[in-house]
This record gives sequence, structure tokens and C-alpha cells, in this order.
Amino acid sequence: MSVEAYVVFVLAAVAVVVSVRWVANRTGLPAAALLPLLGIGYALLPGPNISLDPDVVLTLVLPPLLYSAALNSSLLAIRRNLRTIISLSVTLVLITALTIGVGFSLFVTGATLAAGIAVGAAVAPPDPVAALAVGRKIGLPPRILTLIQGEGLLNDATALTILGVAVAAATGDGFSAPSALGRFLAVAAGGAAAGWLVSYAVRLLSRPLAGDPLMANAVSLATPFAAYLLAERLHVSGVLAVVVAGLIVGHHTPRSASGAGRLQTSAVWRLVDFLLEGFVFLLIGQQLPAVVRGLAQYDTATIVIAVAITVGAVLLLRPLWLVLTQSLPRSLHTWLGRDDRGVERLTGREVAALSWSGTRGVISLAAIFTLPLVTGSGAPFPGRDLLLFCTFVVVLVTLVGQGLTFAPMVRMLGLHADENDRARLRNEARSASVEAALAAIEELHAEEHHDIPRPVIETMSGQLRARLARYQGRLEMLRESDSLDPPVSPRYEAALHVRRVAIGAQREELLRWRDAGRLPDDGLRVLERELDHEERLLPDRPARRSPNA
Repeated sequence: MSVEAYVVFVLAAVAVVVSVRWVANRTGLPAAALLPLLGIGYALLPGPNISLDPDVVLTLVLPPLLYSAALNSSLLAIRRNLRTIISLSVTLVLITALTIGVGFSLFVTGATLAAGIAVGAAVAPPDPVAALAVGRKIGLPPRILTLIQGEGLLNDATALTILGVAVAAATGDGFSAPSALGRFLAVAAGGAAAGWLVSYAVRLLSRPLAGDPLMANAVSLATPFAAYLLAERLHVSGVLAVVVAGLIVGHHTPRSASGAGRLQTSAVWRLVDFLLEGFVFLLIGQQLPAVVRGLAQYDTATIVIAVAITVGAVLLLRPLWLVLTQSLPRSLHTWLGRDDRGVERLTGREVAALSWSGTRGVISLAAIFTLPLVTGSGAPFPGRDLLLFCTFVVVLVTLVGQGLTFAPMVRMLGLHADENDRARLRNEARSASVEAALAAIEELHAEEHHDIPRPVIETMSGQLRARLARYQGRLEMLRESDSLDPPVSPRYEAALHVRRVAIGAQREELLRWRDAGRLPDDGLRVLERELDHEERLLPDRPARRSPNA
């Protein structure tokens, strides 16, 4: 295609992604499930198509998506639930790959154990994008969101390492369990070390760059690629390096970055996520012609058996594993039980939700597309086209099937976060922060700074005390409420309405000044930014004004 054709193609893709997001926001359907269906529809039409290049996905697409997810994760929450996350992201991935490998070797004509393990490793790691989007929208409990997110951060490294070992065995390099385990541990440890090294370098740069949000943003955008390329150059896990770097940088960002830098970086990464995820899910659907093209050499029975083994293992092993690990006694050191830090076992409803959250995505397709065409002896890689098709079916079944039904299932289970409790915790933290500010001002006053007029201190103290009174009043209302949802205060909602009306009137007046030539555009932008920051402090929900307020 010409350059103009590529530009038109990209613009059309952006239009589709935006349109699907608009539909998803109004229907409640996950965009991650709708976009692959549109991609399939486009792939069936005549015209140019884009084939999935695994090197591009693994080098340019995967690092920023993983890094952004890690930045927004909680390192402390992942530590608290580490046993569960490791159980899902390491042990379950390994069991899934081995089960599919054994099934292929026993029941699929012409398939080898190594080839089966390769496709098993490709389909084993869930891509949590669709499940997290739905879970956040319908208010899943924070712990379930942490488990889904933590699993998605770590399982790719496990799967890609297993895939590398399986491909080496299938192409004639042989297979040794001890050497495979040693390689896995070395790759994982090296990836974690590379990620820590990059995060340390970023933290050193953060303080001198804190005053310039643009430079801090540039460093943030470069970080995932630096971590990935460093790890790959050292022949260790680039995926794990990106995750570790993101977790550490995200944990230290509140201390090392400025407020302006955090606001800008957050906005940039939200845009990157939105566009990359949209393109990725469209790209998944467009791979249909490539994966169907080579199936002519297989009989129908072989295809059906291979697909049944792959899809069946993916759908059944996850709930079985979760139920099994819940049932083990404490003496066997259950992965999903109460550990030394007092983490509770998962409930039956939480197990059901986690079981249905294992949607697969572009990582599975990118991994399986890395399979070589021939083995070391020059013979065709055993069953490569069949492995591609099985992976595509798993991605489609889980992404569309589970993605579209996840929200109704969670609602049926009655799983949702205790918003009242979360609001109460936030107001307690707000009150504590204002009390700390008042104490600091009192200290400042006691030190008798002659260059600070007393009225300045008294004005600031008065504003803080008014804010503290508002937080404590809200806190008292939350403590008295028995509902899971925060109580609605007519007075508070009326105040939100008044503030929005006031900000809107200020904006309109500034625009009138600009249009009349009394205020230059650069001055308008400065004043608009002030109003934007003030509006950003208001809750995202629309104001609900009581007629009696």
C-alpha cells in the first residue's frame, strides 16, 4: 500500500475505535468484544488488510500496554495477594500448557508433545483488558480487580518462556526438564533485575525533571521500551522487566513527580491505552484469512479434536484450579487461603467471577505467530497452521463469548464493591491530610516568621478548617449509613450543581472577552486551564440536585 493508503487505513481504524467506544459507553457492551467482530467483518471484504507481525506486537505494542497497566496497579495490593497471583500466572499457565500438550500428543494426528505445549503456552495467559474494563464499570470488589490485573501482568512472561522451550524442543534442540526449569528461573530473575535497574534510573531522573512535565512525559513514554530492549539484549524476560519497572515507578511516582507531571502523564497514558487497545482488538479479527488459509491439509475430525482440546482445557482448567486451591487444607499451604498477612480465602462467588474473567487476546496470537515455519532439519513445523487456528478460536471464544457475558454474570452473582466503605476511607484520609496541613501551619506560626503576615496564616487556617468540617460531616453521614452505596446529600449535590454553574458562567464570560478582542488567546488558555483544574476536582458523576435542596 502507498503512504496515503496507510494514512486512510489508520484514520478509518481510529474512526471505528471511537465509534465502538461510543456504542460501548451507551450499551454497556465491552468494546474489546465488539472490535474483533468488526475486524472479522472487514477481513472478509475485498481490499487491503494488515497481517499481524509478532515482532511489532511484542516490541512496540506489548511494552507500553503492560507498563501502563503496571503504573496503575498497586504494588502493595499485589504483594498482599502474591500467592494467588503466582498460582494463576505461573502454576496455572504451566498446567494449561502441559495439559494441552499431552492432549495433542495423544489425540491429534501428526501432533507432537512439543507442538502441543507450544499452542498451550500461547493460549494459557489471559489478557485482562476486557475483564478489567467490565469489572471497573460494574464495580467489582478491589481485591478481584487486583487479582485479574496482577495475573495479567505476570502470566505473559511465564507463557513466552514456556513457548520458547517448547519451540526449541520441536525444532530439534531437545527437551530437558531440569534445564527448562533452570532457564525459566534465570530468565525471570534476569527480567526482574533489568526492570529494577531501569526503574532506578527513571527515579534518579524524576527529581531533576519534575519541574518540566513535558520532559518527564518523554521519559515515561520511553521507559517501557528501554526496559524491554535491555532485557531482550541480555536474553532475559523483557515482559517481566517492563512489569517490574512499571510497578516500582508507579509506587514511587507520588513522591518523585510533580502534580502537573502526574496529571499530564496520566492523560497521555490513557490516550495510548485507548488507541493501542483499539487497534489491537481490530487486528485480532483481521487475522481470520491468515489462520484459515492453511487448514485445507487437515481433515475435519482432526480440526474438531484439536479445537475441542484447546478450548476445553482453557475453559475448564481455570475453574477447576481455583476450586481445587480453595479446597486444599492449610497444612498443604494453599495458594488461595489465609497467609501470614491475613489474606482471606476467596468466596464461591469470587471464584466464579475469576473463572469467567480469563479472556485471551493479542498476546496469544502474537506468540503463536512466532512459531518457525520449519524445524532444524528443514521439515515443516508440525501442525503450525492447525495451531494458529486453534489459538484464534480460543481468542475469539473467550474474548467475545466471555467478554459479552462477564457483566451479566457478575450482576447475577451480586458481586460489587462496598462503595460506602471506600468513600468512608477516602474521607478519613482527606480529614487526616487536612489535619496535617493545619498542624504544619500552626508550626509555621509558632516559628514567628516575620515575612509571613498573620492574616495570611489565619485565612489559610480558616479555609482548611471549613474543608475539614465538610469532610467530617460527610464522614459522619457515611458511618451512619448501612447501604453499600454512599448516601446522597441534597446539600452536597446542590453545592456541586452551583459550582458547575459558576464555572460554566466564568468560561462563557472569558469567551465573550476573547471574541470581543479584549483578551488574547494565550491569556484565555491560561485562565481556562485554571477553571479546568477547578472542575477536575469535582466528582465525575453529574450533579443530582434535590428539588428540596
